[in-house]
Amino acid sequence: MKKRIITLVFMLMLVISLTGCSSKVTEDSKKFKKDYEALNDKDNGRGGKYRTVSIPEANPFVYATVDDIVLKLENKESFYVYFGDEMCPWCRSVIEKAIEIAKENKVKKIYYVEIWDKDHNEIVRDKYELSENKEVLKVSDGHKDYEKLLEYFNNVLDDYILERTEDSTIGPAEKRIYAPNFIKVEKGSAIKMVEGISSKQEDANAKLTDEMLNDEVEQFQSIFKK
Repeated sequence: MKKRIITLVFMLMLVISLTGCSSKVTEDSKKFKKDYEALNDKDNGRGGKYRTVSIPEANPFVYATVDDIVLKLENKESFYVYFGDEMCPWCRSVIEKAIEIAKENKVKKIYYVEIWDKDHNEIVRDKYELSENKEVLKVSDGHKDYEKLLEYFNNVLDDYILERTEDSTIGPAEKRIYAPNFIKVEKGSAIKMVEGISSKQEDANAKLTDEMLNDEVEQFQSIFKK
């Protein structure tokens, strides 16, 4: 009888364990995996191919819109948000380590905002270009609440730079959400942002060395470690 009870308890614990694991797989996490892996080794339209990535089905990403993020900021919530895109070569360079370190630190949810539509058009950010006379010109508007994002994230974002010389930089007088940007928010205030990109990686499609990967780990530990 005792042996039977122990067996039943073990089976119950196993069921609970398996249920706990499977509950981490969501429709969003499966979509994230599908979206990123769908481009593996495909032509990127720029004379090269997309980096091959392997995304676990149980990942922490939840698809969100600019409206979702602004509402969370206004409600003074605490959360992580990732601005990026499966078509972004730099994003594909860091996404595997981002997931690995987030899971290692038991980060259960990272809101994911895609910066482009399927035709590579900006859907979040304002876009500027330089004229032949080096004048800064806005060529397209981003989301209606993009300015709000810049205000909330102002203290952690980098400047919008269109051209950098040895002596100066040229760009609009505002910050910019780049890709990838992983931002940690506490009670409605941005407290940390990392790109995850190693300073030793100069080419988005370069083979990732151990040194580059160690740099990625260090950055993601700095934002995900509790």
